[in-house]
Amino acid sequence: MRMDFCVDVIGDSVSGNSAGTRMAKLAAAEAAGDGDEAVARGAGAEPVAAGIEAARMVARARWLLIISGLTTMIAIAAVLTVIGYRVFHGSESGTAANSDAIIALPKGARVLLAAVAGDRIVVTLEIAGAIEIRSFDVRTLKEIGRIRFATEP
Repeated sequence: MRMDFCVDVIGDSVSGNSAGTRMAKLAAAEAAGDGDEAVARGAGAEPVAAGIEAARMVARARWLLIISGLTTMIAIAAVLTVIGYRVFHGSESGTAANSDAIIALPKGARVLLAAVAGDRIVVTLEIAGAIEIRSFDVRTLKEIGRIRFATEP
């Protein structure tokens, strides 16, 4: 649509000309070749180039949004995977299962000290005047080590 036609239409509406007169002026302007051909020949070359550049910028912005969206989705999936793994495999690394164990000590042995160190229970015993340290696994309550202290003769 041409600017001079818009001015004519506004002027016609102010002056009171009818719609038929305005349509006749539009038809005359197109017949004279003042329509879209003038825009295509160079009068509007700059706006067309600006439109193409704007389309390229929109396409770039669209790609950046797609890439950032996919990155966000991958990050959320990774976090949910870690949370799910810890929920379903948490019993292996969590607290020990309830279990009862009776550990037989030699006759006359006395417990001097019992302590928990990490995933082990350490028990210090006095057996017939000699000191002995035994360590047990917290989860299974099985003996995993023994240290005997003896005096030299």
